[in-house]
Amino acid sequence: MTTVDEQGRPEPPLDGDEAATLLGFLDFHRATLAWKCAGLDAAALRATHPPSTMTLGGLLKHLAYVEDHWFSHVLWGRDRMAPFDAVDWAATPDWDWDSAAGDTPEQLRELWAVAVERSRAAVAEAVANGDLAQRARRPRRDGSAPTLRWILVHMVEEYSRHNGHADLVREAIDGSTGE
Repeated sequence: MTTVDEQGRPEPPLDGDEAATLLGFLDFHRATLAWKCAGLDAAALRATHPPSTMTLGGLLKHLAYVEDHWFSHVLWGRDRMAPFDAVDWAATPDWDWDSAAGDTPEQLRELWAVAVERSRAAVAEAVANGDLAQRARRPRRDGSAPTLRWILVHMVEEYSRHNGHADLVREAIDGSTGE
């Protein structure tokens, strides 16, 4: 049975195996980002906390890209999902952050939700076909390929770091605080 906290976040299992624990923490941090972005309009999703130019809308779009990059593009070697497949990343390396200002809250939330669901399916497929030691299909620039375990830990780290940013930006928007 999954326990859900007062913000609607699923608590990671206290006695799960390695995969369940990593996925539990990843889902907890995904839900934390959703909580930090909940109920905000377009202006709030574009608000910054100077001197940073980071926005919650930018976080949603960036993490949608990161989800797709690691779980579909790297792990499975698949093509990137739209709109990330049409970006010239060499010319515009911050496209995900910068372009979010032109998206509606609904577009940003939907893009992130679709990327998360696609990632969940990719991980479920990988776990069903092997263990956490399996290597990604697409190697890094140096020729090494991370394991699924490494990708999961990296994603927990990625969300944890950005959720700290989200805390500060959200508090600057409307004073909301919490974890």
